Amino acid sequence: MAIRPILRYPDSRLREKSVDVRAFDDDLRQLVSDMSETMYAANGAGLAAIQVGRALRLFIIDGPVAAGAEDAPPKVFINPEIVWLSDESQTGDEGCLSFPGIYVPVKRGLRARVRAVDIDGNPFEIEGAELFSRAMQHENDHLIGRLLIDQCGPVKREIIKRKLRKEKEAEAADDAEASASS
Repeated sequence: MAIRPILRYPDSRLREKSVDVRAFDDDLRQLVSDMSETMYAANGAGLAAIQVGRALRLFIIDGPVAAGAEDAPPKVFINPEIVWLSDESQTGDEGCLSFPGIYVPVKRGLRARVRAVDIDGNPFEIEGAELFSRAMQHENDHLIGRLLIDQCGPVKREIIKRKLRKEKEAEAADDAEASASS
């Protein structure tokens, strides 16, 4: 297992459309394993393959969030399709590992049903409510290049861009200072 770098906005790869997973092999198992380790290292509740630079229709959701036990492994969704969203909705703050420290109020279906296949290629359908529903919708958005910043208005979007630019500049300055003192 390995922790992979998480792409951060405005990395253009986050806008790529993901393609179907066709090979259910050791490479896929390694990717899912690495994604799990990466998600937990970053204290995330979900992670899409595109966020670690692989444009595959694949995401994972933290086991407890996916209505599992506290020690449940992450739920793996391969080639997912949202087949139903409830008319009833909820608005809540969402974060994203590709937008560290940013939270945006997003309106989502209160319940969602997703059809996908697991790591062995077995089809399944699962329905989730509240946080699980929100996580499935959020991660599925990544597969079509829809990002958290697309969920807010132009003023909030500019504030987010400015904040992320300043953080990137501060990181670059810290890196330069560390290099100079070595």
